[in-house]
Amino acid sequence: MSIHQLSVTYDEQQDRLLLRINTQSAEEYRIWLTRRLTQRLMPIVEKTVIQLESMQAGVVATDETGRKIVAELRRDAFMQKADFQTPFSPQPQTLPLGEVPMLVTDAQLSLLPQRELRMLLQDKTGAQLRQCQIQLPAHLVHGLLHLTQQAILHAGWNLAGAATSEQAEPPSPAPAAGYAH
Repeated sequence: MSIHQLSVTYDEQQDRLLLRINTQSAEEYRIWLTRRLTQRLMPIVEKTVIQLESMQAGVVATDETGRKIVAELRRDAFMQKADFQTPFSPQPQTLPLGEVPMLVTDAQLSLLPQRELRMLLQDKTGAQLRQCQIQLPAHLVHGLLHLTQQAILHAGWNLAGAATSEQAEPPSPAPAAGYAH
């Protein structure tokens, strides 16, 4: 899946985050993230982006503090170039997971040698397993983290460790804003 746009918004009725992913081939994946899953997943994704950034050729950071500094520098560089102003395109041609968002009950993360994060998201609530595999390069992991942190602030969830550097910023005024790649 070649990602074109990401969006993470808070749905007050569901009390969940809705992750939407548009691909270059006009597919849209809709995924529900519960508060509990988000609370467990965000610290792992934050640590993973540190590992991804330290995997880059020419980066020599032997301790955790050095790796965090490198990741923060890369995040800052990403934030300078990122497009968070383009509205998320709501007109997909196909919905591979269906119109009803998939409720994530399990998530498996792994680092790939080409500096990507592979996320296998699974819904084990129904009779039939639903799953979605997403591969994100480091810059898209930064985008996903930023959007998720903004949605957590908007939700008022107060998750420890989930809104680290973005805590001082107010929630994004445009609930359907996304990141365009």
